[in-house]
Amino acid sequence: MHIPNAHIKASTSLFALLFAAGLLVGALATFYVTFQETNKLSDQVADLQNQLSNLSSFDNATYQNVTIYQNSTSLATIYANVSRSVVLVQGTTSDGSVQGSGFVYKFQDRMVVITNYHVVHDTSALSVTFSNGNGYPASVLGTDPYADLAVISVDAPATEFAPVKIVSSSALRVGEPVIAIGNPYGLVGSLTTGVVSGLGRSITEEDFAGGFSIANIIQTSTPINPGNSGGPLLNAVGNVVGITTAIVSDSQGLGFVVPSNTILREIASLIDSGAYSGHSYMGVSGQDMSYNTAQQTGASVTYGWRIASVTTGGPSDGILNVNDIIIALNGTPIRNNDDLASYLEEKTQPEQSLVLTVVRGSSTINVTVILGTRPSPPT
Repeated sequence: MHIPNAHIKASTSLFALLFAAGLLVGALATFYVTFQETNKLSDQVADLQNQLSNLSSFDNATYQNVTIYQNSTSLATIYANVSRSVVLVQGTTSDGSVQGSGFVYKFQDRMVVITNYHVVHDTSALSVTFSNGNGYPASVLGTDPYADLAVISVDAPATEFAPVKIVSSSALRVGEPVIAIGNPYGLVGSLTTGVVSGLGRSITEEDFAGGFSIANIIQTSTPINPGNSGGPLLNAVGNVVGITTAIVSDSQGLGFVVPSNTILREIASLIDSGAYSGHSYMGVSGQDMSYNTAQQTGASVTYGWRIASVTTGGPSDGILNVNDIIIALNGTPIRNNDDLASYLEEKTQPEQSLVLTVVRGSSTINVTVILGTRPSPPT
């Protein structure tokens, strides 16, 4: 039988259309089944995650141990390594008893204890008690009131001494974590933490330092209380970078620390001669400049250190004048007394020539001063 070409073409087209429709329906059916299975799997995964979360929360709440780290070293490890080196220093004065902290240091094969001068000043019956409770008589080897430092010899067996490592404080930066270990209020072996909140400060000690600045001080937020004096300030790996010294009354989180550079510079002299005579002296007094001071005095600068008096016969007599403003020492800018005192302490020695850049009236000039040695501290 003969079938026209038109009918063949129509049948072929219809077959192709039905085939395509079948494929589409099949694909949709497959997608629907897959989608349903995927949803079921997602729900099951979510259920498992919730169960794991509940189990984890219960476990953490019950058994979790939290370890605080300082540069990958735990505080507990630092304390375990250093606490045996920290001692209790006690003595008797005319006003009663005094106590503070100290730490063991090995200098040229000799074991000593470093503490603050104000802890041992005018004391008798001086003693040192180690962290294990063993106490021994002690005596003062050397002192420096201008840095609030003292070195003590302890009559104790060699097994009692666990020396710390003292490193340079030059690398310290504001914001770095620090740790203090000491005996606040007699609470032996207490640890506190904080950060370096300032560098290059100066504090004035009227009773022991005759009003001279204790310079290049580290400011810290680490809580320091009575009894902490003389204890070590540690960096993030447990090395000594300073010795805790003073607090500001009624302050919140403001303590001051003598830097380790001062200890390292003075320790040999304190042990060998009992004193340190390397503090430079200019023989002047003054005040910090500010915008208001510049407005009141007509000065052309708002920073620097303005001379208020010049000691007759002192190193600056005939060289500096009242109202001169020191703005640099050997080319290093000086903003205030902190900068000036810290530079003198860290960078100079008595008998050294020092070039001062001075604003005098409308002129800026350079003058040279031969530094002297500070007078002996008051007794």
